[in-house]
Amino acid sequence: MFTLNEIQTVAFAGLTLFAGFGVLRLWPVLNRYSIPAPVIGGLLVALACLFAHRFGTTLFSFDVGLQTPLMIAFFTSIGFSASLSLLKRSGGPVVILLGMAALLAILQNVVGISVAKLFGLHPLFGVIVGATTLAGGPSTGLAFAPAFEQAGVAGAASIAIASAMAGIVCGGLLGGPVATWLLRHHRLVSFTMADTSLATATLGELPPTRVESSTDVVLKALVVILSSMWVGSALSDHLTAAGVVLPPYIGAMIIGAVVRNIDDGTGWLKLSHAAIARIGQVSLTFFLVLALMNLKLWQLSGLLFPLLLNMALQILLVAAFCFWPLFKVMGRDYDSAVMCGGFVGFMLGITANAMAVMLALVERYGPAPRAFLVAPLVGAFFIDFSNAIIITVFINAFR
Repeated sequence: MFTLNEIQTVAFAGLTLFAGFGVLRLWPVLNRYSIPAPVIGGLLVALACLFAHRFGTTLFSFDVGLQTPLMIAFFTSIGFSASLSLLKRSGGPVVILLGMAALLAILQNVVGISVAKLFGLHPLFGVIVGATTLAGGPSTGLAFAPAFEQAGVAGAASIAIASAMAGIVCGGLLGGPVATWLLRHHRLVSFTMADTSLATATLGELPPTRVESSTDVVLKALVVILSSMWVGSALSDHLTAAGVVLPPYIGAMIIGAVVRNIDDGTGWLKLSHAAIARIGQVSLTFFLVLALMNLKLWQLSGLLFPLLLNMALQILLVAAFCFWPLFKVMGRDYDSAVMCGGFVGFMLGITANAMAVMLALVERYGPAPRAFLVAPLVGAFFIDFSNAIIITVFINAFR
């Protein structure tokens, strides 16, 4: 067994990432459907570890201590994208996408409960494998696990991890093909280059097309992100102490948004939001590789059939929801298709999946500024609030 410390684990993640790029070159069909390289590389390692486990061998022991800081750094950069001036221009789409996400979260729970009843399991098993871990992700699943345990679901934490990990895999794999089908079926192209006013307004947002080469600019961006993470951790601790159940990155993301808007109004820091976004993208890439290559896929075997059936139905539900009505209500344009790809990512997995899928799409087909403004705000922030309310209602209804 190879035991890797934090630095060695991150280095291995880098090699795994390049292995993912190599697979994309060898099998262009994967690139055609915008499957992200971090997902491919991470799954290769996870599958190799699964194969070794079946023979009683452990290939790697990873120290993923940097995984959470990388996740928080990424979401902090998302906070810096929450410009109020841009939000005013896209407030309507944010509200609509949030409403659609909340509706789908309820439907995910209904599907999960139906599967649970089919196998004679506690109805709240279906809530765990529904919106709690799919729309919410592993952090929400673990945060609510004690409440599910108290309501009568034994091993809620293990179930949450298994469902969330399966969702992460499916969200990363499905988002690209769904969006690509929409783009090609409706013959959509990026409108940003034609709309120069919008292109100018969003230049430097996610995804950036160019980052300044000045070391001072990048260094300032890095220090501001780290400082926001520092202050944000204190805010998250305060919210947790107050009994507010939220993912650990929320505090840093809020601070990032506050700093961004103060800088917009005063110009004191003169931040390069392109540099911040690029740092966030690097953090996202490494976080996603670390999360996927550390998957213990054999943990899914305990409740294999209920989990597989639930995931199959959830995939069909999310895909159908994107094809109709989501694509229609979001505008039936290029950004709407890219947004649908991201929607699959965060409604089955995590926002990191959504961003990886959308980044792969825009690198191939062109910028989608509205998608990158709207989807992260809903997937990384607002859905957590609405989902917490939905989960609480279902727990109280079936306890």
